[in-house]
Amino acid sequence: MKFIYSDSLDGVDPTFNFLKESGSPERQPYWDDLLPHELLGYAPYDGVLVSKATVGDHRIKGSYTIGQARRFELVGARKFLRLDSPEFKNIEIFGDCGAFSYAKEDEPPFTPEEMAEFYAECKFTHGCSVDHIIFDFDDKLSGMSGGTAEAKRRFEITLENADIFLRANREIGSSVVPIGAIQGWSPDSMAEAARCLVGQGYKYLALGGMAPLNSSQIQKSIEAVRSKIPSWIKLHVLGFAKADEIQYFKGYGIESFDTTSPLLRSFKDATKNYYMPTGDGKLDYYTAIRIPQALENPRLKKFVKMGVFKAEDLVKLEADALSSLRQYDAGIRPLSSTLDPIIAYNAAFVDGELYNGGTLSPKMQDLKDKYIKTLSHRPWDRCSCKACTGAGVEVMMFRGNTRNKSRGFHNIGVYAQHLNDLELRPKAIPVTDTTPPAAAKERQQSFDFTPF
Repeated sequence: MKFIYSDSLDGVDPTFNFLKESGSPERQPYWDDLLPHELLGYAPYDGVLVSKATVGDHRIKGSYTIGQARRFELVGARKFLRLDSPEFKNIEIFGDCGAFSYAKEDEPPFTPEEMAEFYAECKFTHGCSVDHIIFDFDDKLSGMSGGTAEAKRRFEITLENADIFLRANREIGSSVVPIGAIQGWSPDSMAEAARCLVGQGYKYLALGGMAPLNSSQIQKSIEAVRSKIPSWIKLHVLGFAKADEIQYFKGYGIESFDTTSPLLRSFKDATKNYYMPTGDGKLDYYTAIRIPQALENPRLKKFVKMGVFKAEDLVKLEADALSSLRQYDAGIRPLSSTLDPIIAYNAAFVDGELYNGGTLSPKMQDLKDKYIKTLSHRPWDRCSCKACTGAGVEVMMFRGNTRNKSRGFHNIGVYAQHLNDLELRPKAIPVTDTTPPAAAKERQQSFDFTPF
């Protein structure tokens, strides 16, 4: 199955100086920042998905600036995403409407006709019909039973929009592959929607509303859909949040899926922030070392305003934690003493109190155990991807966008190789080498470890 990366224009600042905590003052984020395939040096995905809602317009505020949205429509998705060079010619560009962004609206803000034109003008390779998300879901229902009146209304809206979209796509002579979006409140209702979409003429379908469901519910939905459509109909899973459980979906006839989970895990998951392959077809997870910016972190700023801490005390704790971790990376400080300042700073952040060497709270003890695994295994030195060789131990710090997204891009590369190892992808990509890079020791010597 094809791995489609769900893009939100996430980039890494290549000018960022980790020791000075700043990038170039002349930096222009879109033009200067590196996208995953630029930082890693290859595209770890088979395609990229961009939602109309992410691009945005006068109805929906997206992630793009007005200028970026205009450029996207002017030059097309491939050039905008810097996937227009020969080595990326086979990368597919998927589009959808971003139904979660307008879920509270009575009607989708985009018409089927304008979406057909949007996909064609922006040179997408694939485009999904306009759906209206249904949040109700009960996998115990059979046939078309159940479902609220609102769920059924959205079901009909989605099917009607799909019919209009397919005809509009044909009328303008678009080369975009049309994908019919499926919505439903149960596996059987989704299967009925799929049957109707095939009847309309679709050869590629996408299961929507999957993000809130567990793996069992997604599997039941796919099984039900597959039972009602020909085997040659292609299936896409939209917003596959259970990406780490992909091995359980082998054999379900999934052509493609999109996810941003490996990136989001790097800074939204409490502990599983850094991926590494185990060598036996599984993924191992490491907890990034949390060293928030003392004067910028909202939680710490709140503590200062409440009088719990003095700002200068937090700055000192932060500096000690940073210095300790960097010295450990360079091999000039043992693990035992490295942990002390890190735990002291984390206790201030997690527990809201200064740590004086006594018994840790259960939450802090669990975090300490996870930090011991991260530091003793030194995964950042066992990976030769450009995100890790470029940032070194900084990639293991839960601290600021550049570090967090560099770690996320590393995760994307490891995840893609994980799919290769499971023989789930249609083609191989460069292997994520886990041999310690020769540049590691040189990098370790490049830091100035003078305490702040």
